Amino acid sequence: MLYFAYGSNMHWGQMQQRCASARFVGVARLPEHRLAITRKSRRRLCGTAGVVPETGSEVWGILYDIDNGDLTLLDDFEDGYRREKLAVRLAAVERSVEAWIYIAEKEACPPLPNALYKRLMLEGAKHWGLPKTYLAYLDAIEAADD
Repeated sequence: MLYFAYGSNMHWGQMQQRCASARFVGVARLPEHRLAITRKSRRRLCGTAGVVPETGSEVWGILYDIDNGDLTLLDDFEDGYRREKLAVRLAAVERSVEAWIYIAEKEACPPLPNALYKRLMLEGAKHWGLPKTYLAYLDAIEAADD
């Protein structure tokens, strides 16, 4: 099953721990959405990323292929998110595919992410070679001191 990761699950080490079946498919983007810190994670106790609709924006991330059992395990890690299918565009071939993505309702005043969460997102994005402008966008996200 195809899964689009845009937050800390872009980090290959974390993804391998969570989903042993995960296989990298490619870099992809979710058009007409923007990455934002949308909610407080009960697991991490800090703000975590979500996607919100926004005309003209795009969220870059990683497309993985994972088996159904691991996708169910991932549901447990993604507390407070709902899973739905959306069309994402594979960057290398500019082709749309449907993939599972986790979406959370935006909370009124979510806290900042902690430094670890931000580091996982940024390291994952760098590892997979996301565009430099998007890396700068992620790097500009304010994080709380740990």
